[in-house]
Amino acid sequence: MKINNFVEWTDELSVGIQEIDEQHKILVDLLNRLYESIILRTDDEEASQVLTELSQYTIVHFAVEESLMRILGYDEYEEHKKHHEELTQQVIELSNKVKAGKLSSSMELLNFLKNWLTKHILIEDKRYTAHFLDCGVKKSWTEQSWVGRIWDAVHHQQHN
Repeated sequence: MKINNFVEWTDELSVGIQEIDEQHKILVDLLNRLYESIILRTDDEEASQVLTELSQYTIVHFAVEESLMRILGYDEYEEHKKHHEELTQQVIELSNKVKAGKLSSSMELLNFLKNWLTKHILIEDKRYTAHFLDCGVKKSWTEQSWVGRIWDAVHHQQHN
């Protein structure tokens, strides 16, 4: 059974830099996979695994953004990094609650993640676009995101 996505990628979510957009799309896909595993109640282990992947990929994505901010001298780096650290801590806490069976609602988790992701992209991430582009970051590439290639390789290796 196929269900509708919990989060739809739209042009509104684009920061205008393909490398970052591709990473955000992976986060959206992971959130949709988590939603599907919870709604279909296929397997608690599946939901836990997807939540772990989402946590891991979020850390990877944040490291990429923060590295670019440092390299390109982004003025709001410290504030943005603080937002990343807060989310990472919240995701870890929610993940631990899910694993311990202490989260009152899986939808609470999903709504938190959806709201945070979309608001963070629309408000925080879009702030750095002009700075990155002014520093010479290319808007697009002809190949898959390098982080996407690494993530796909690691993800494929874990499932084989």
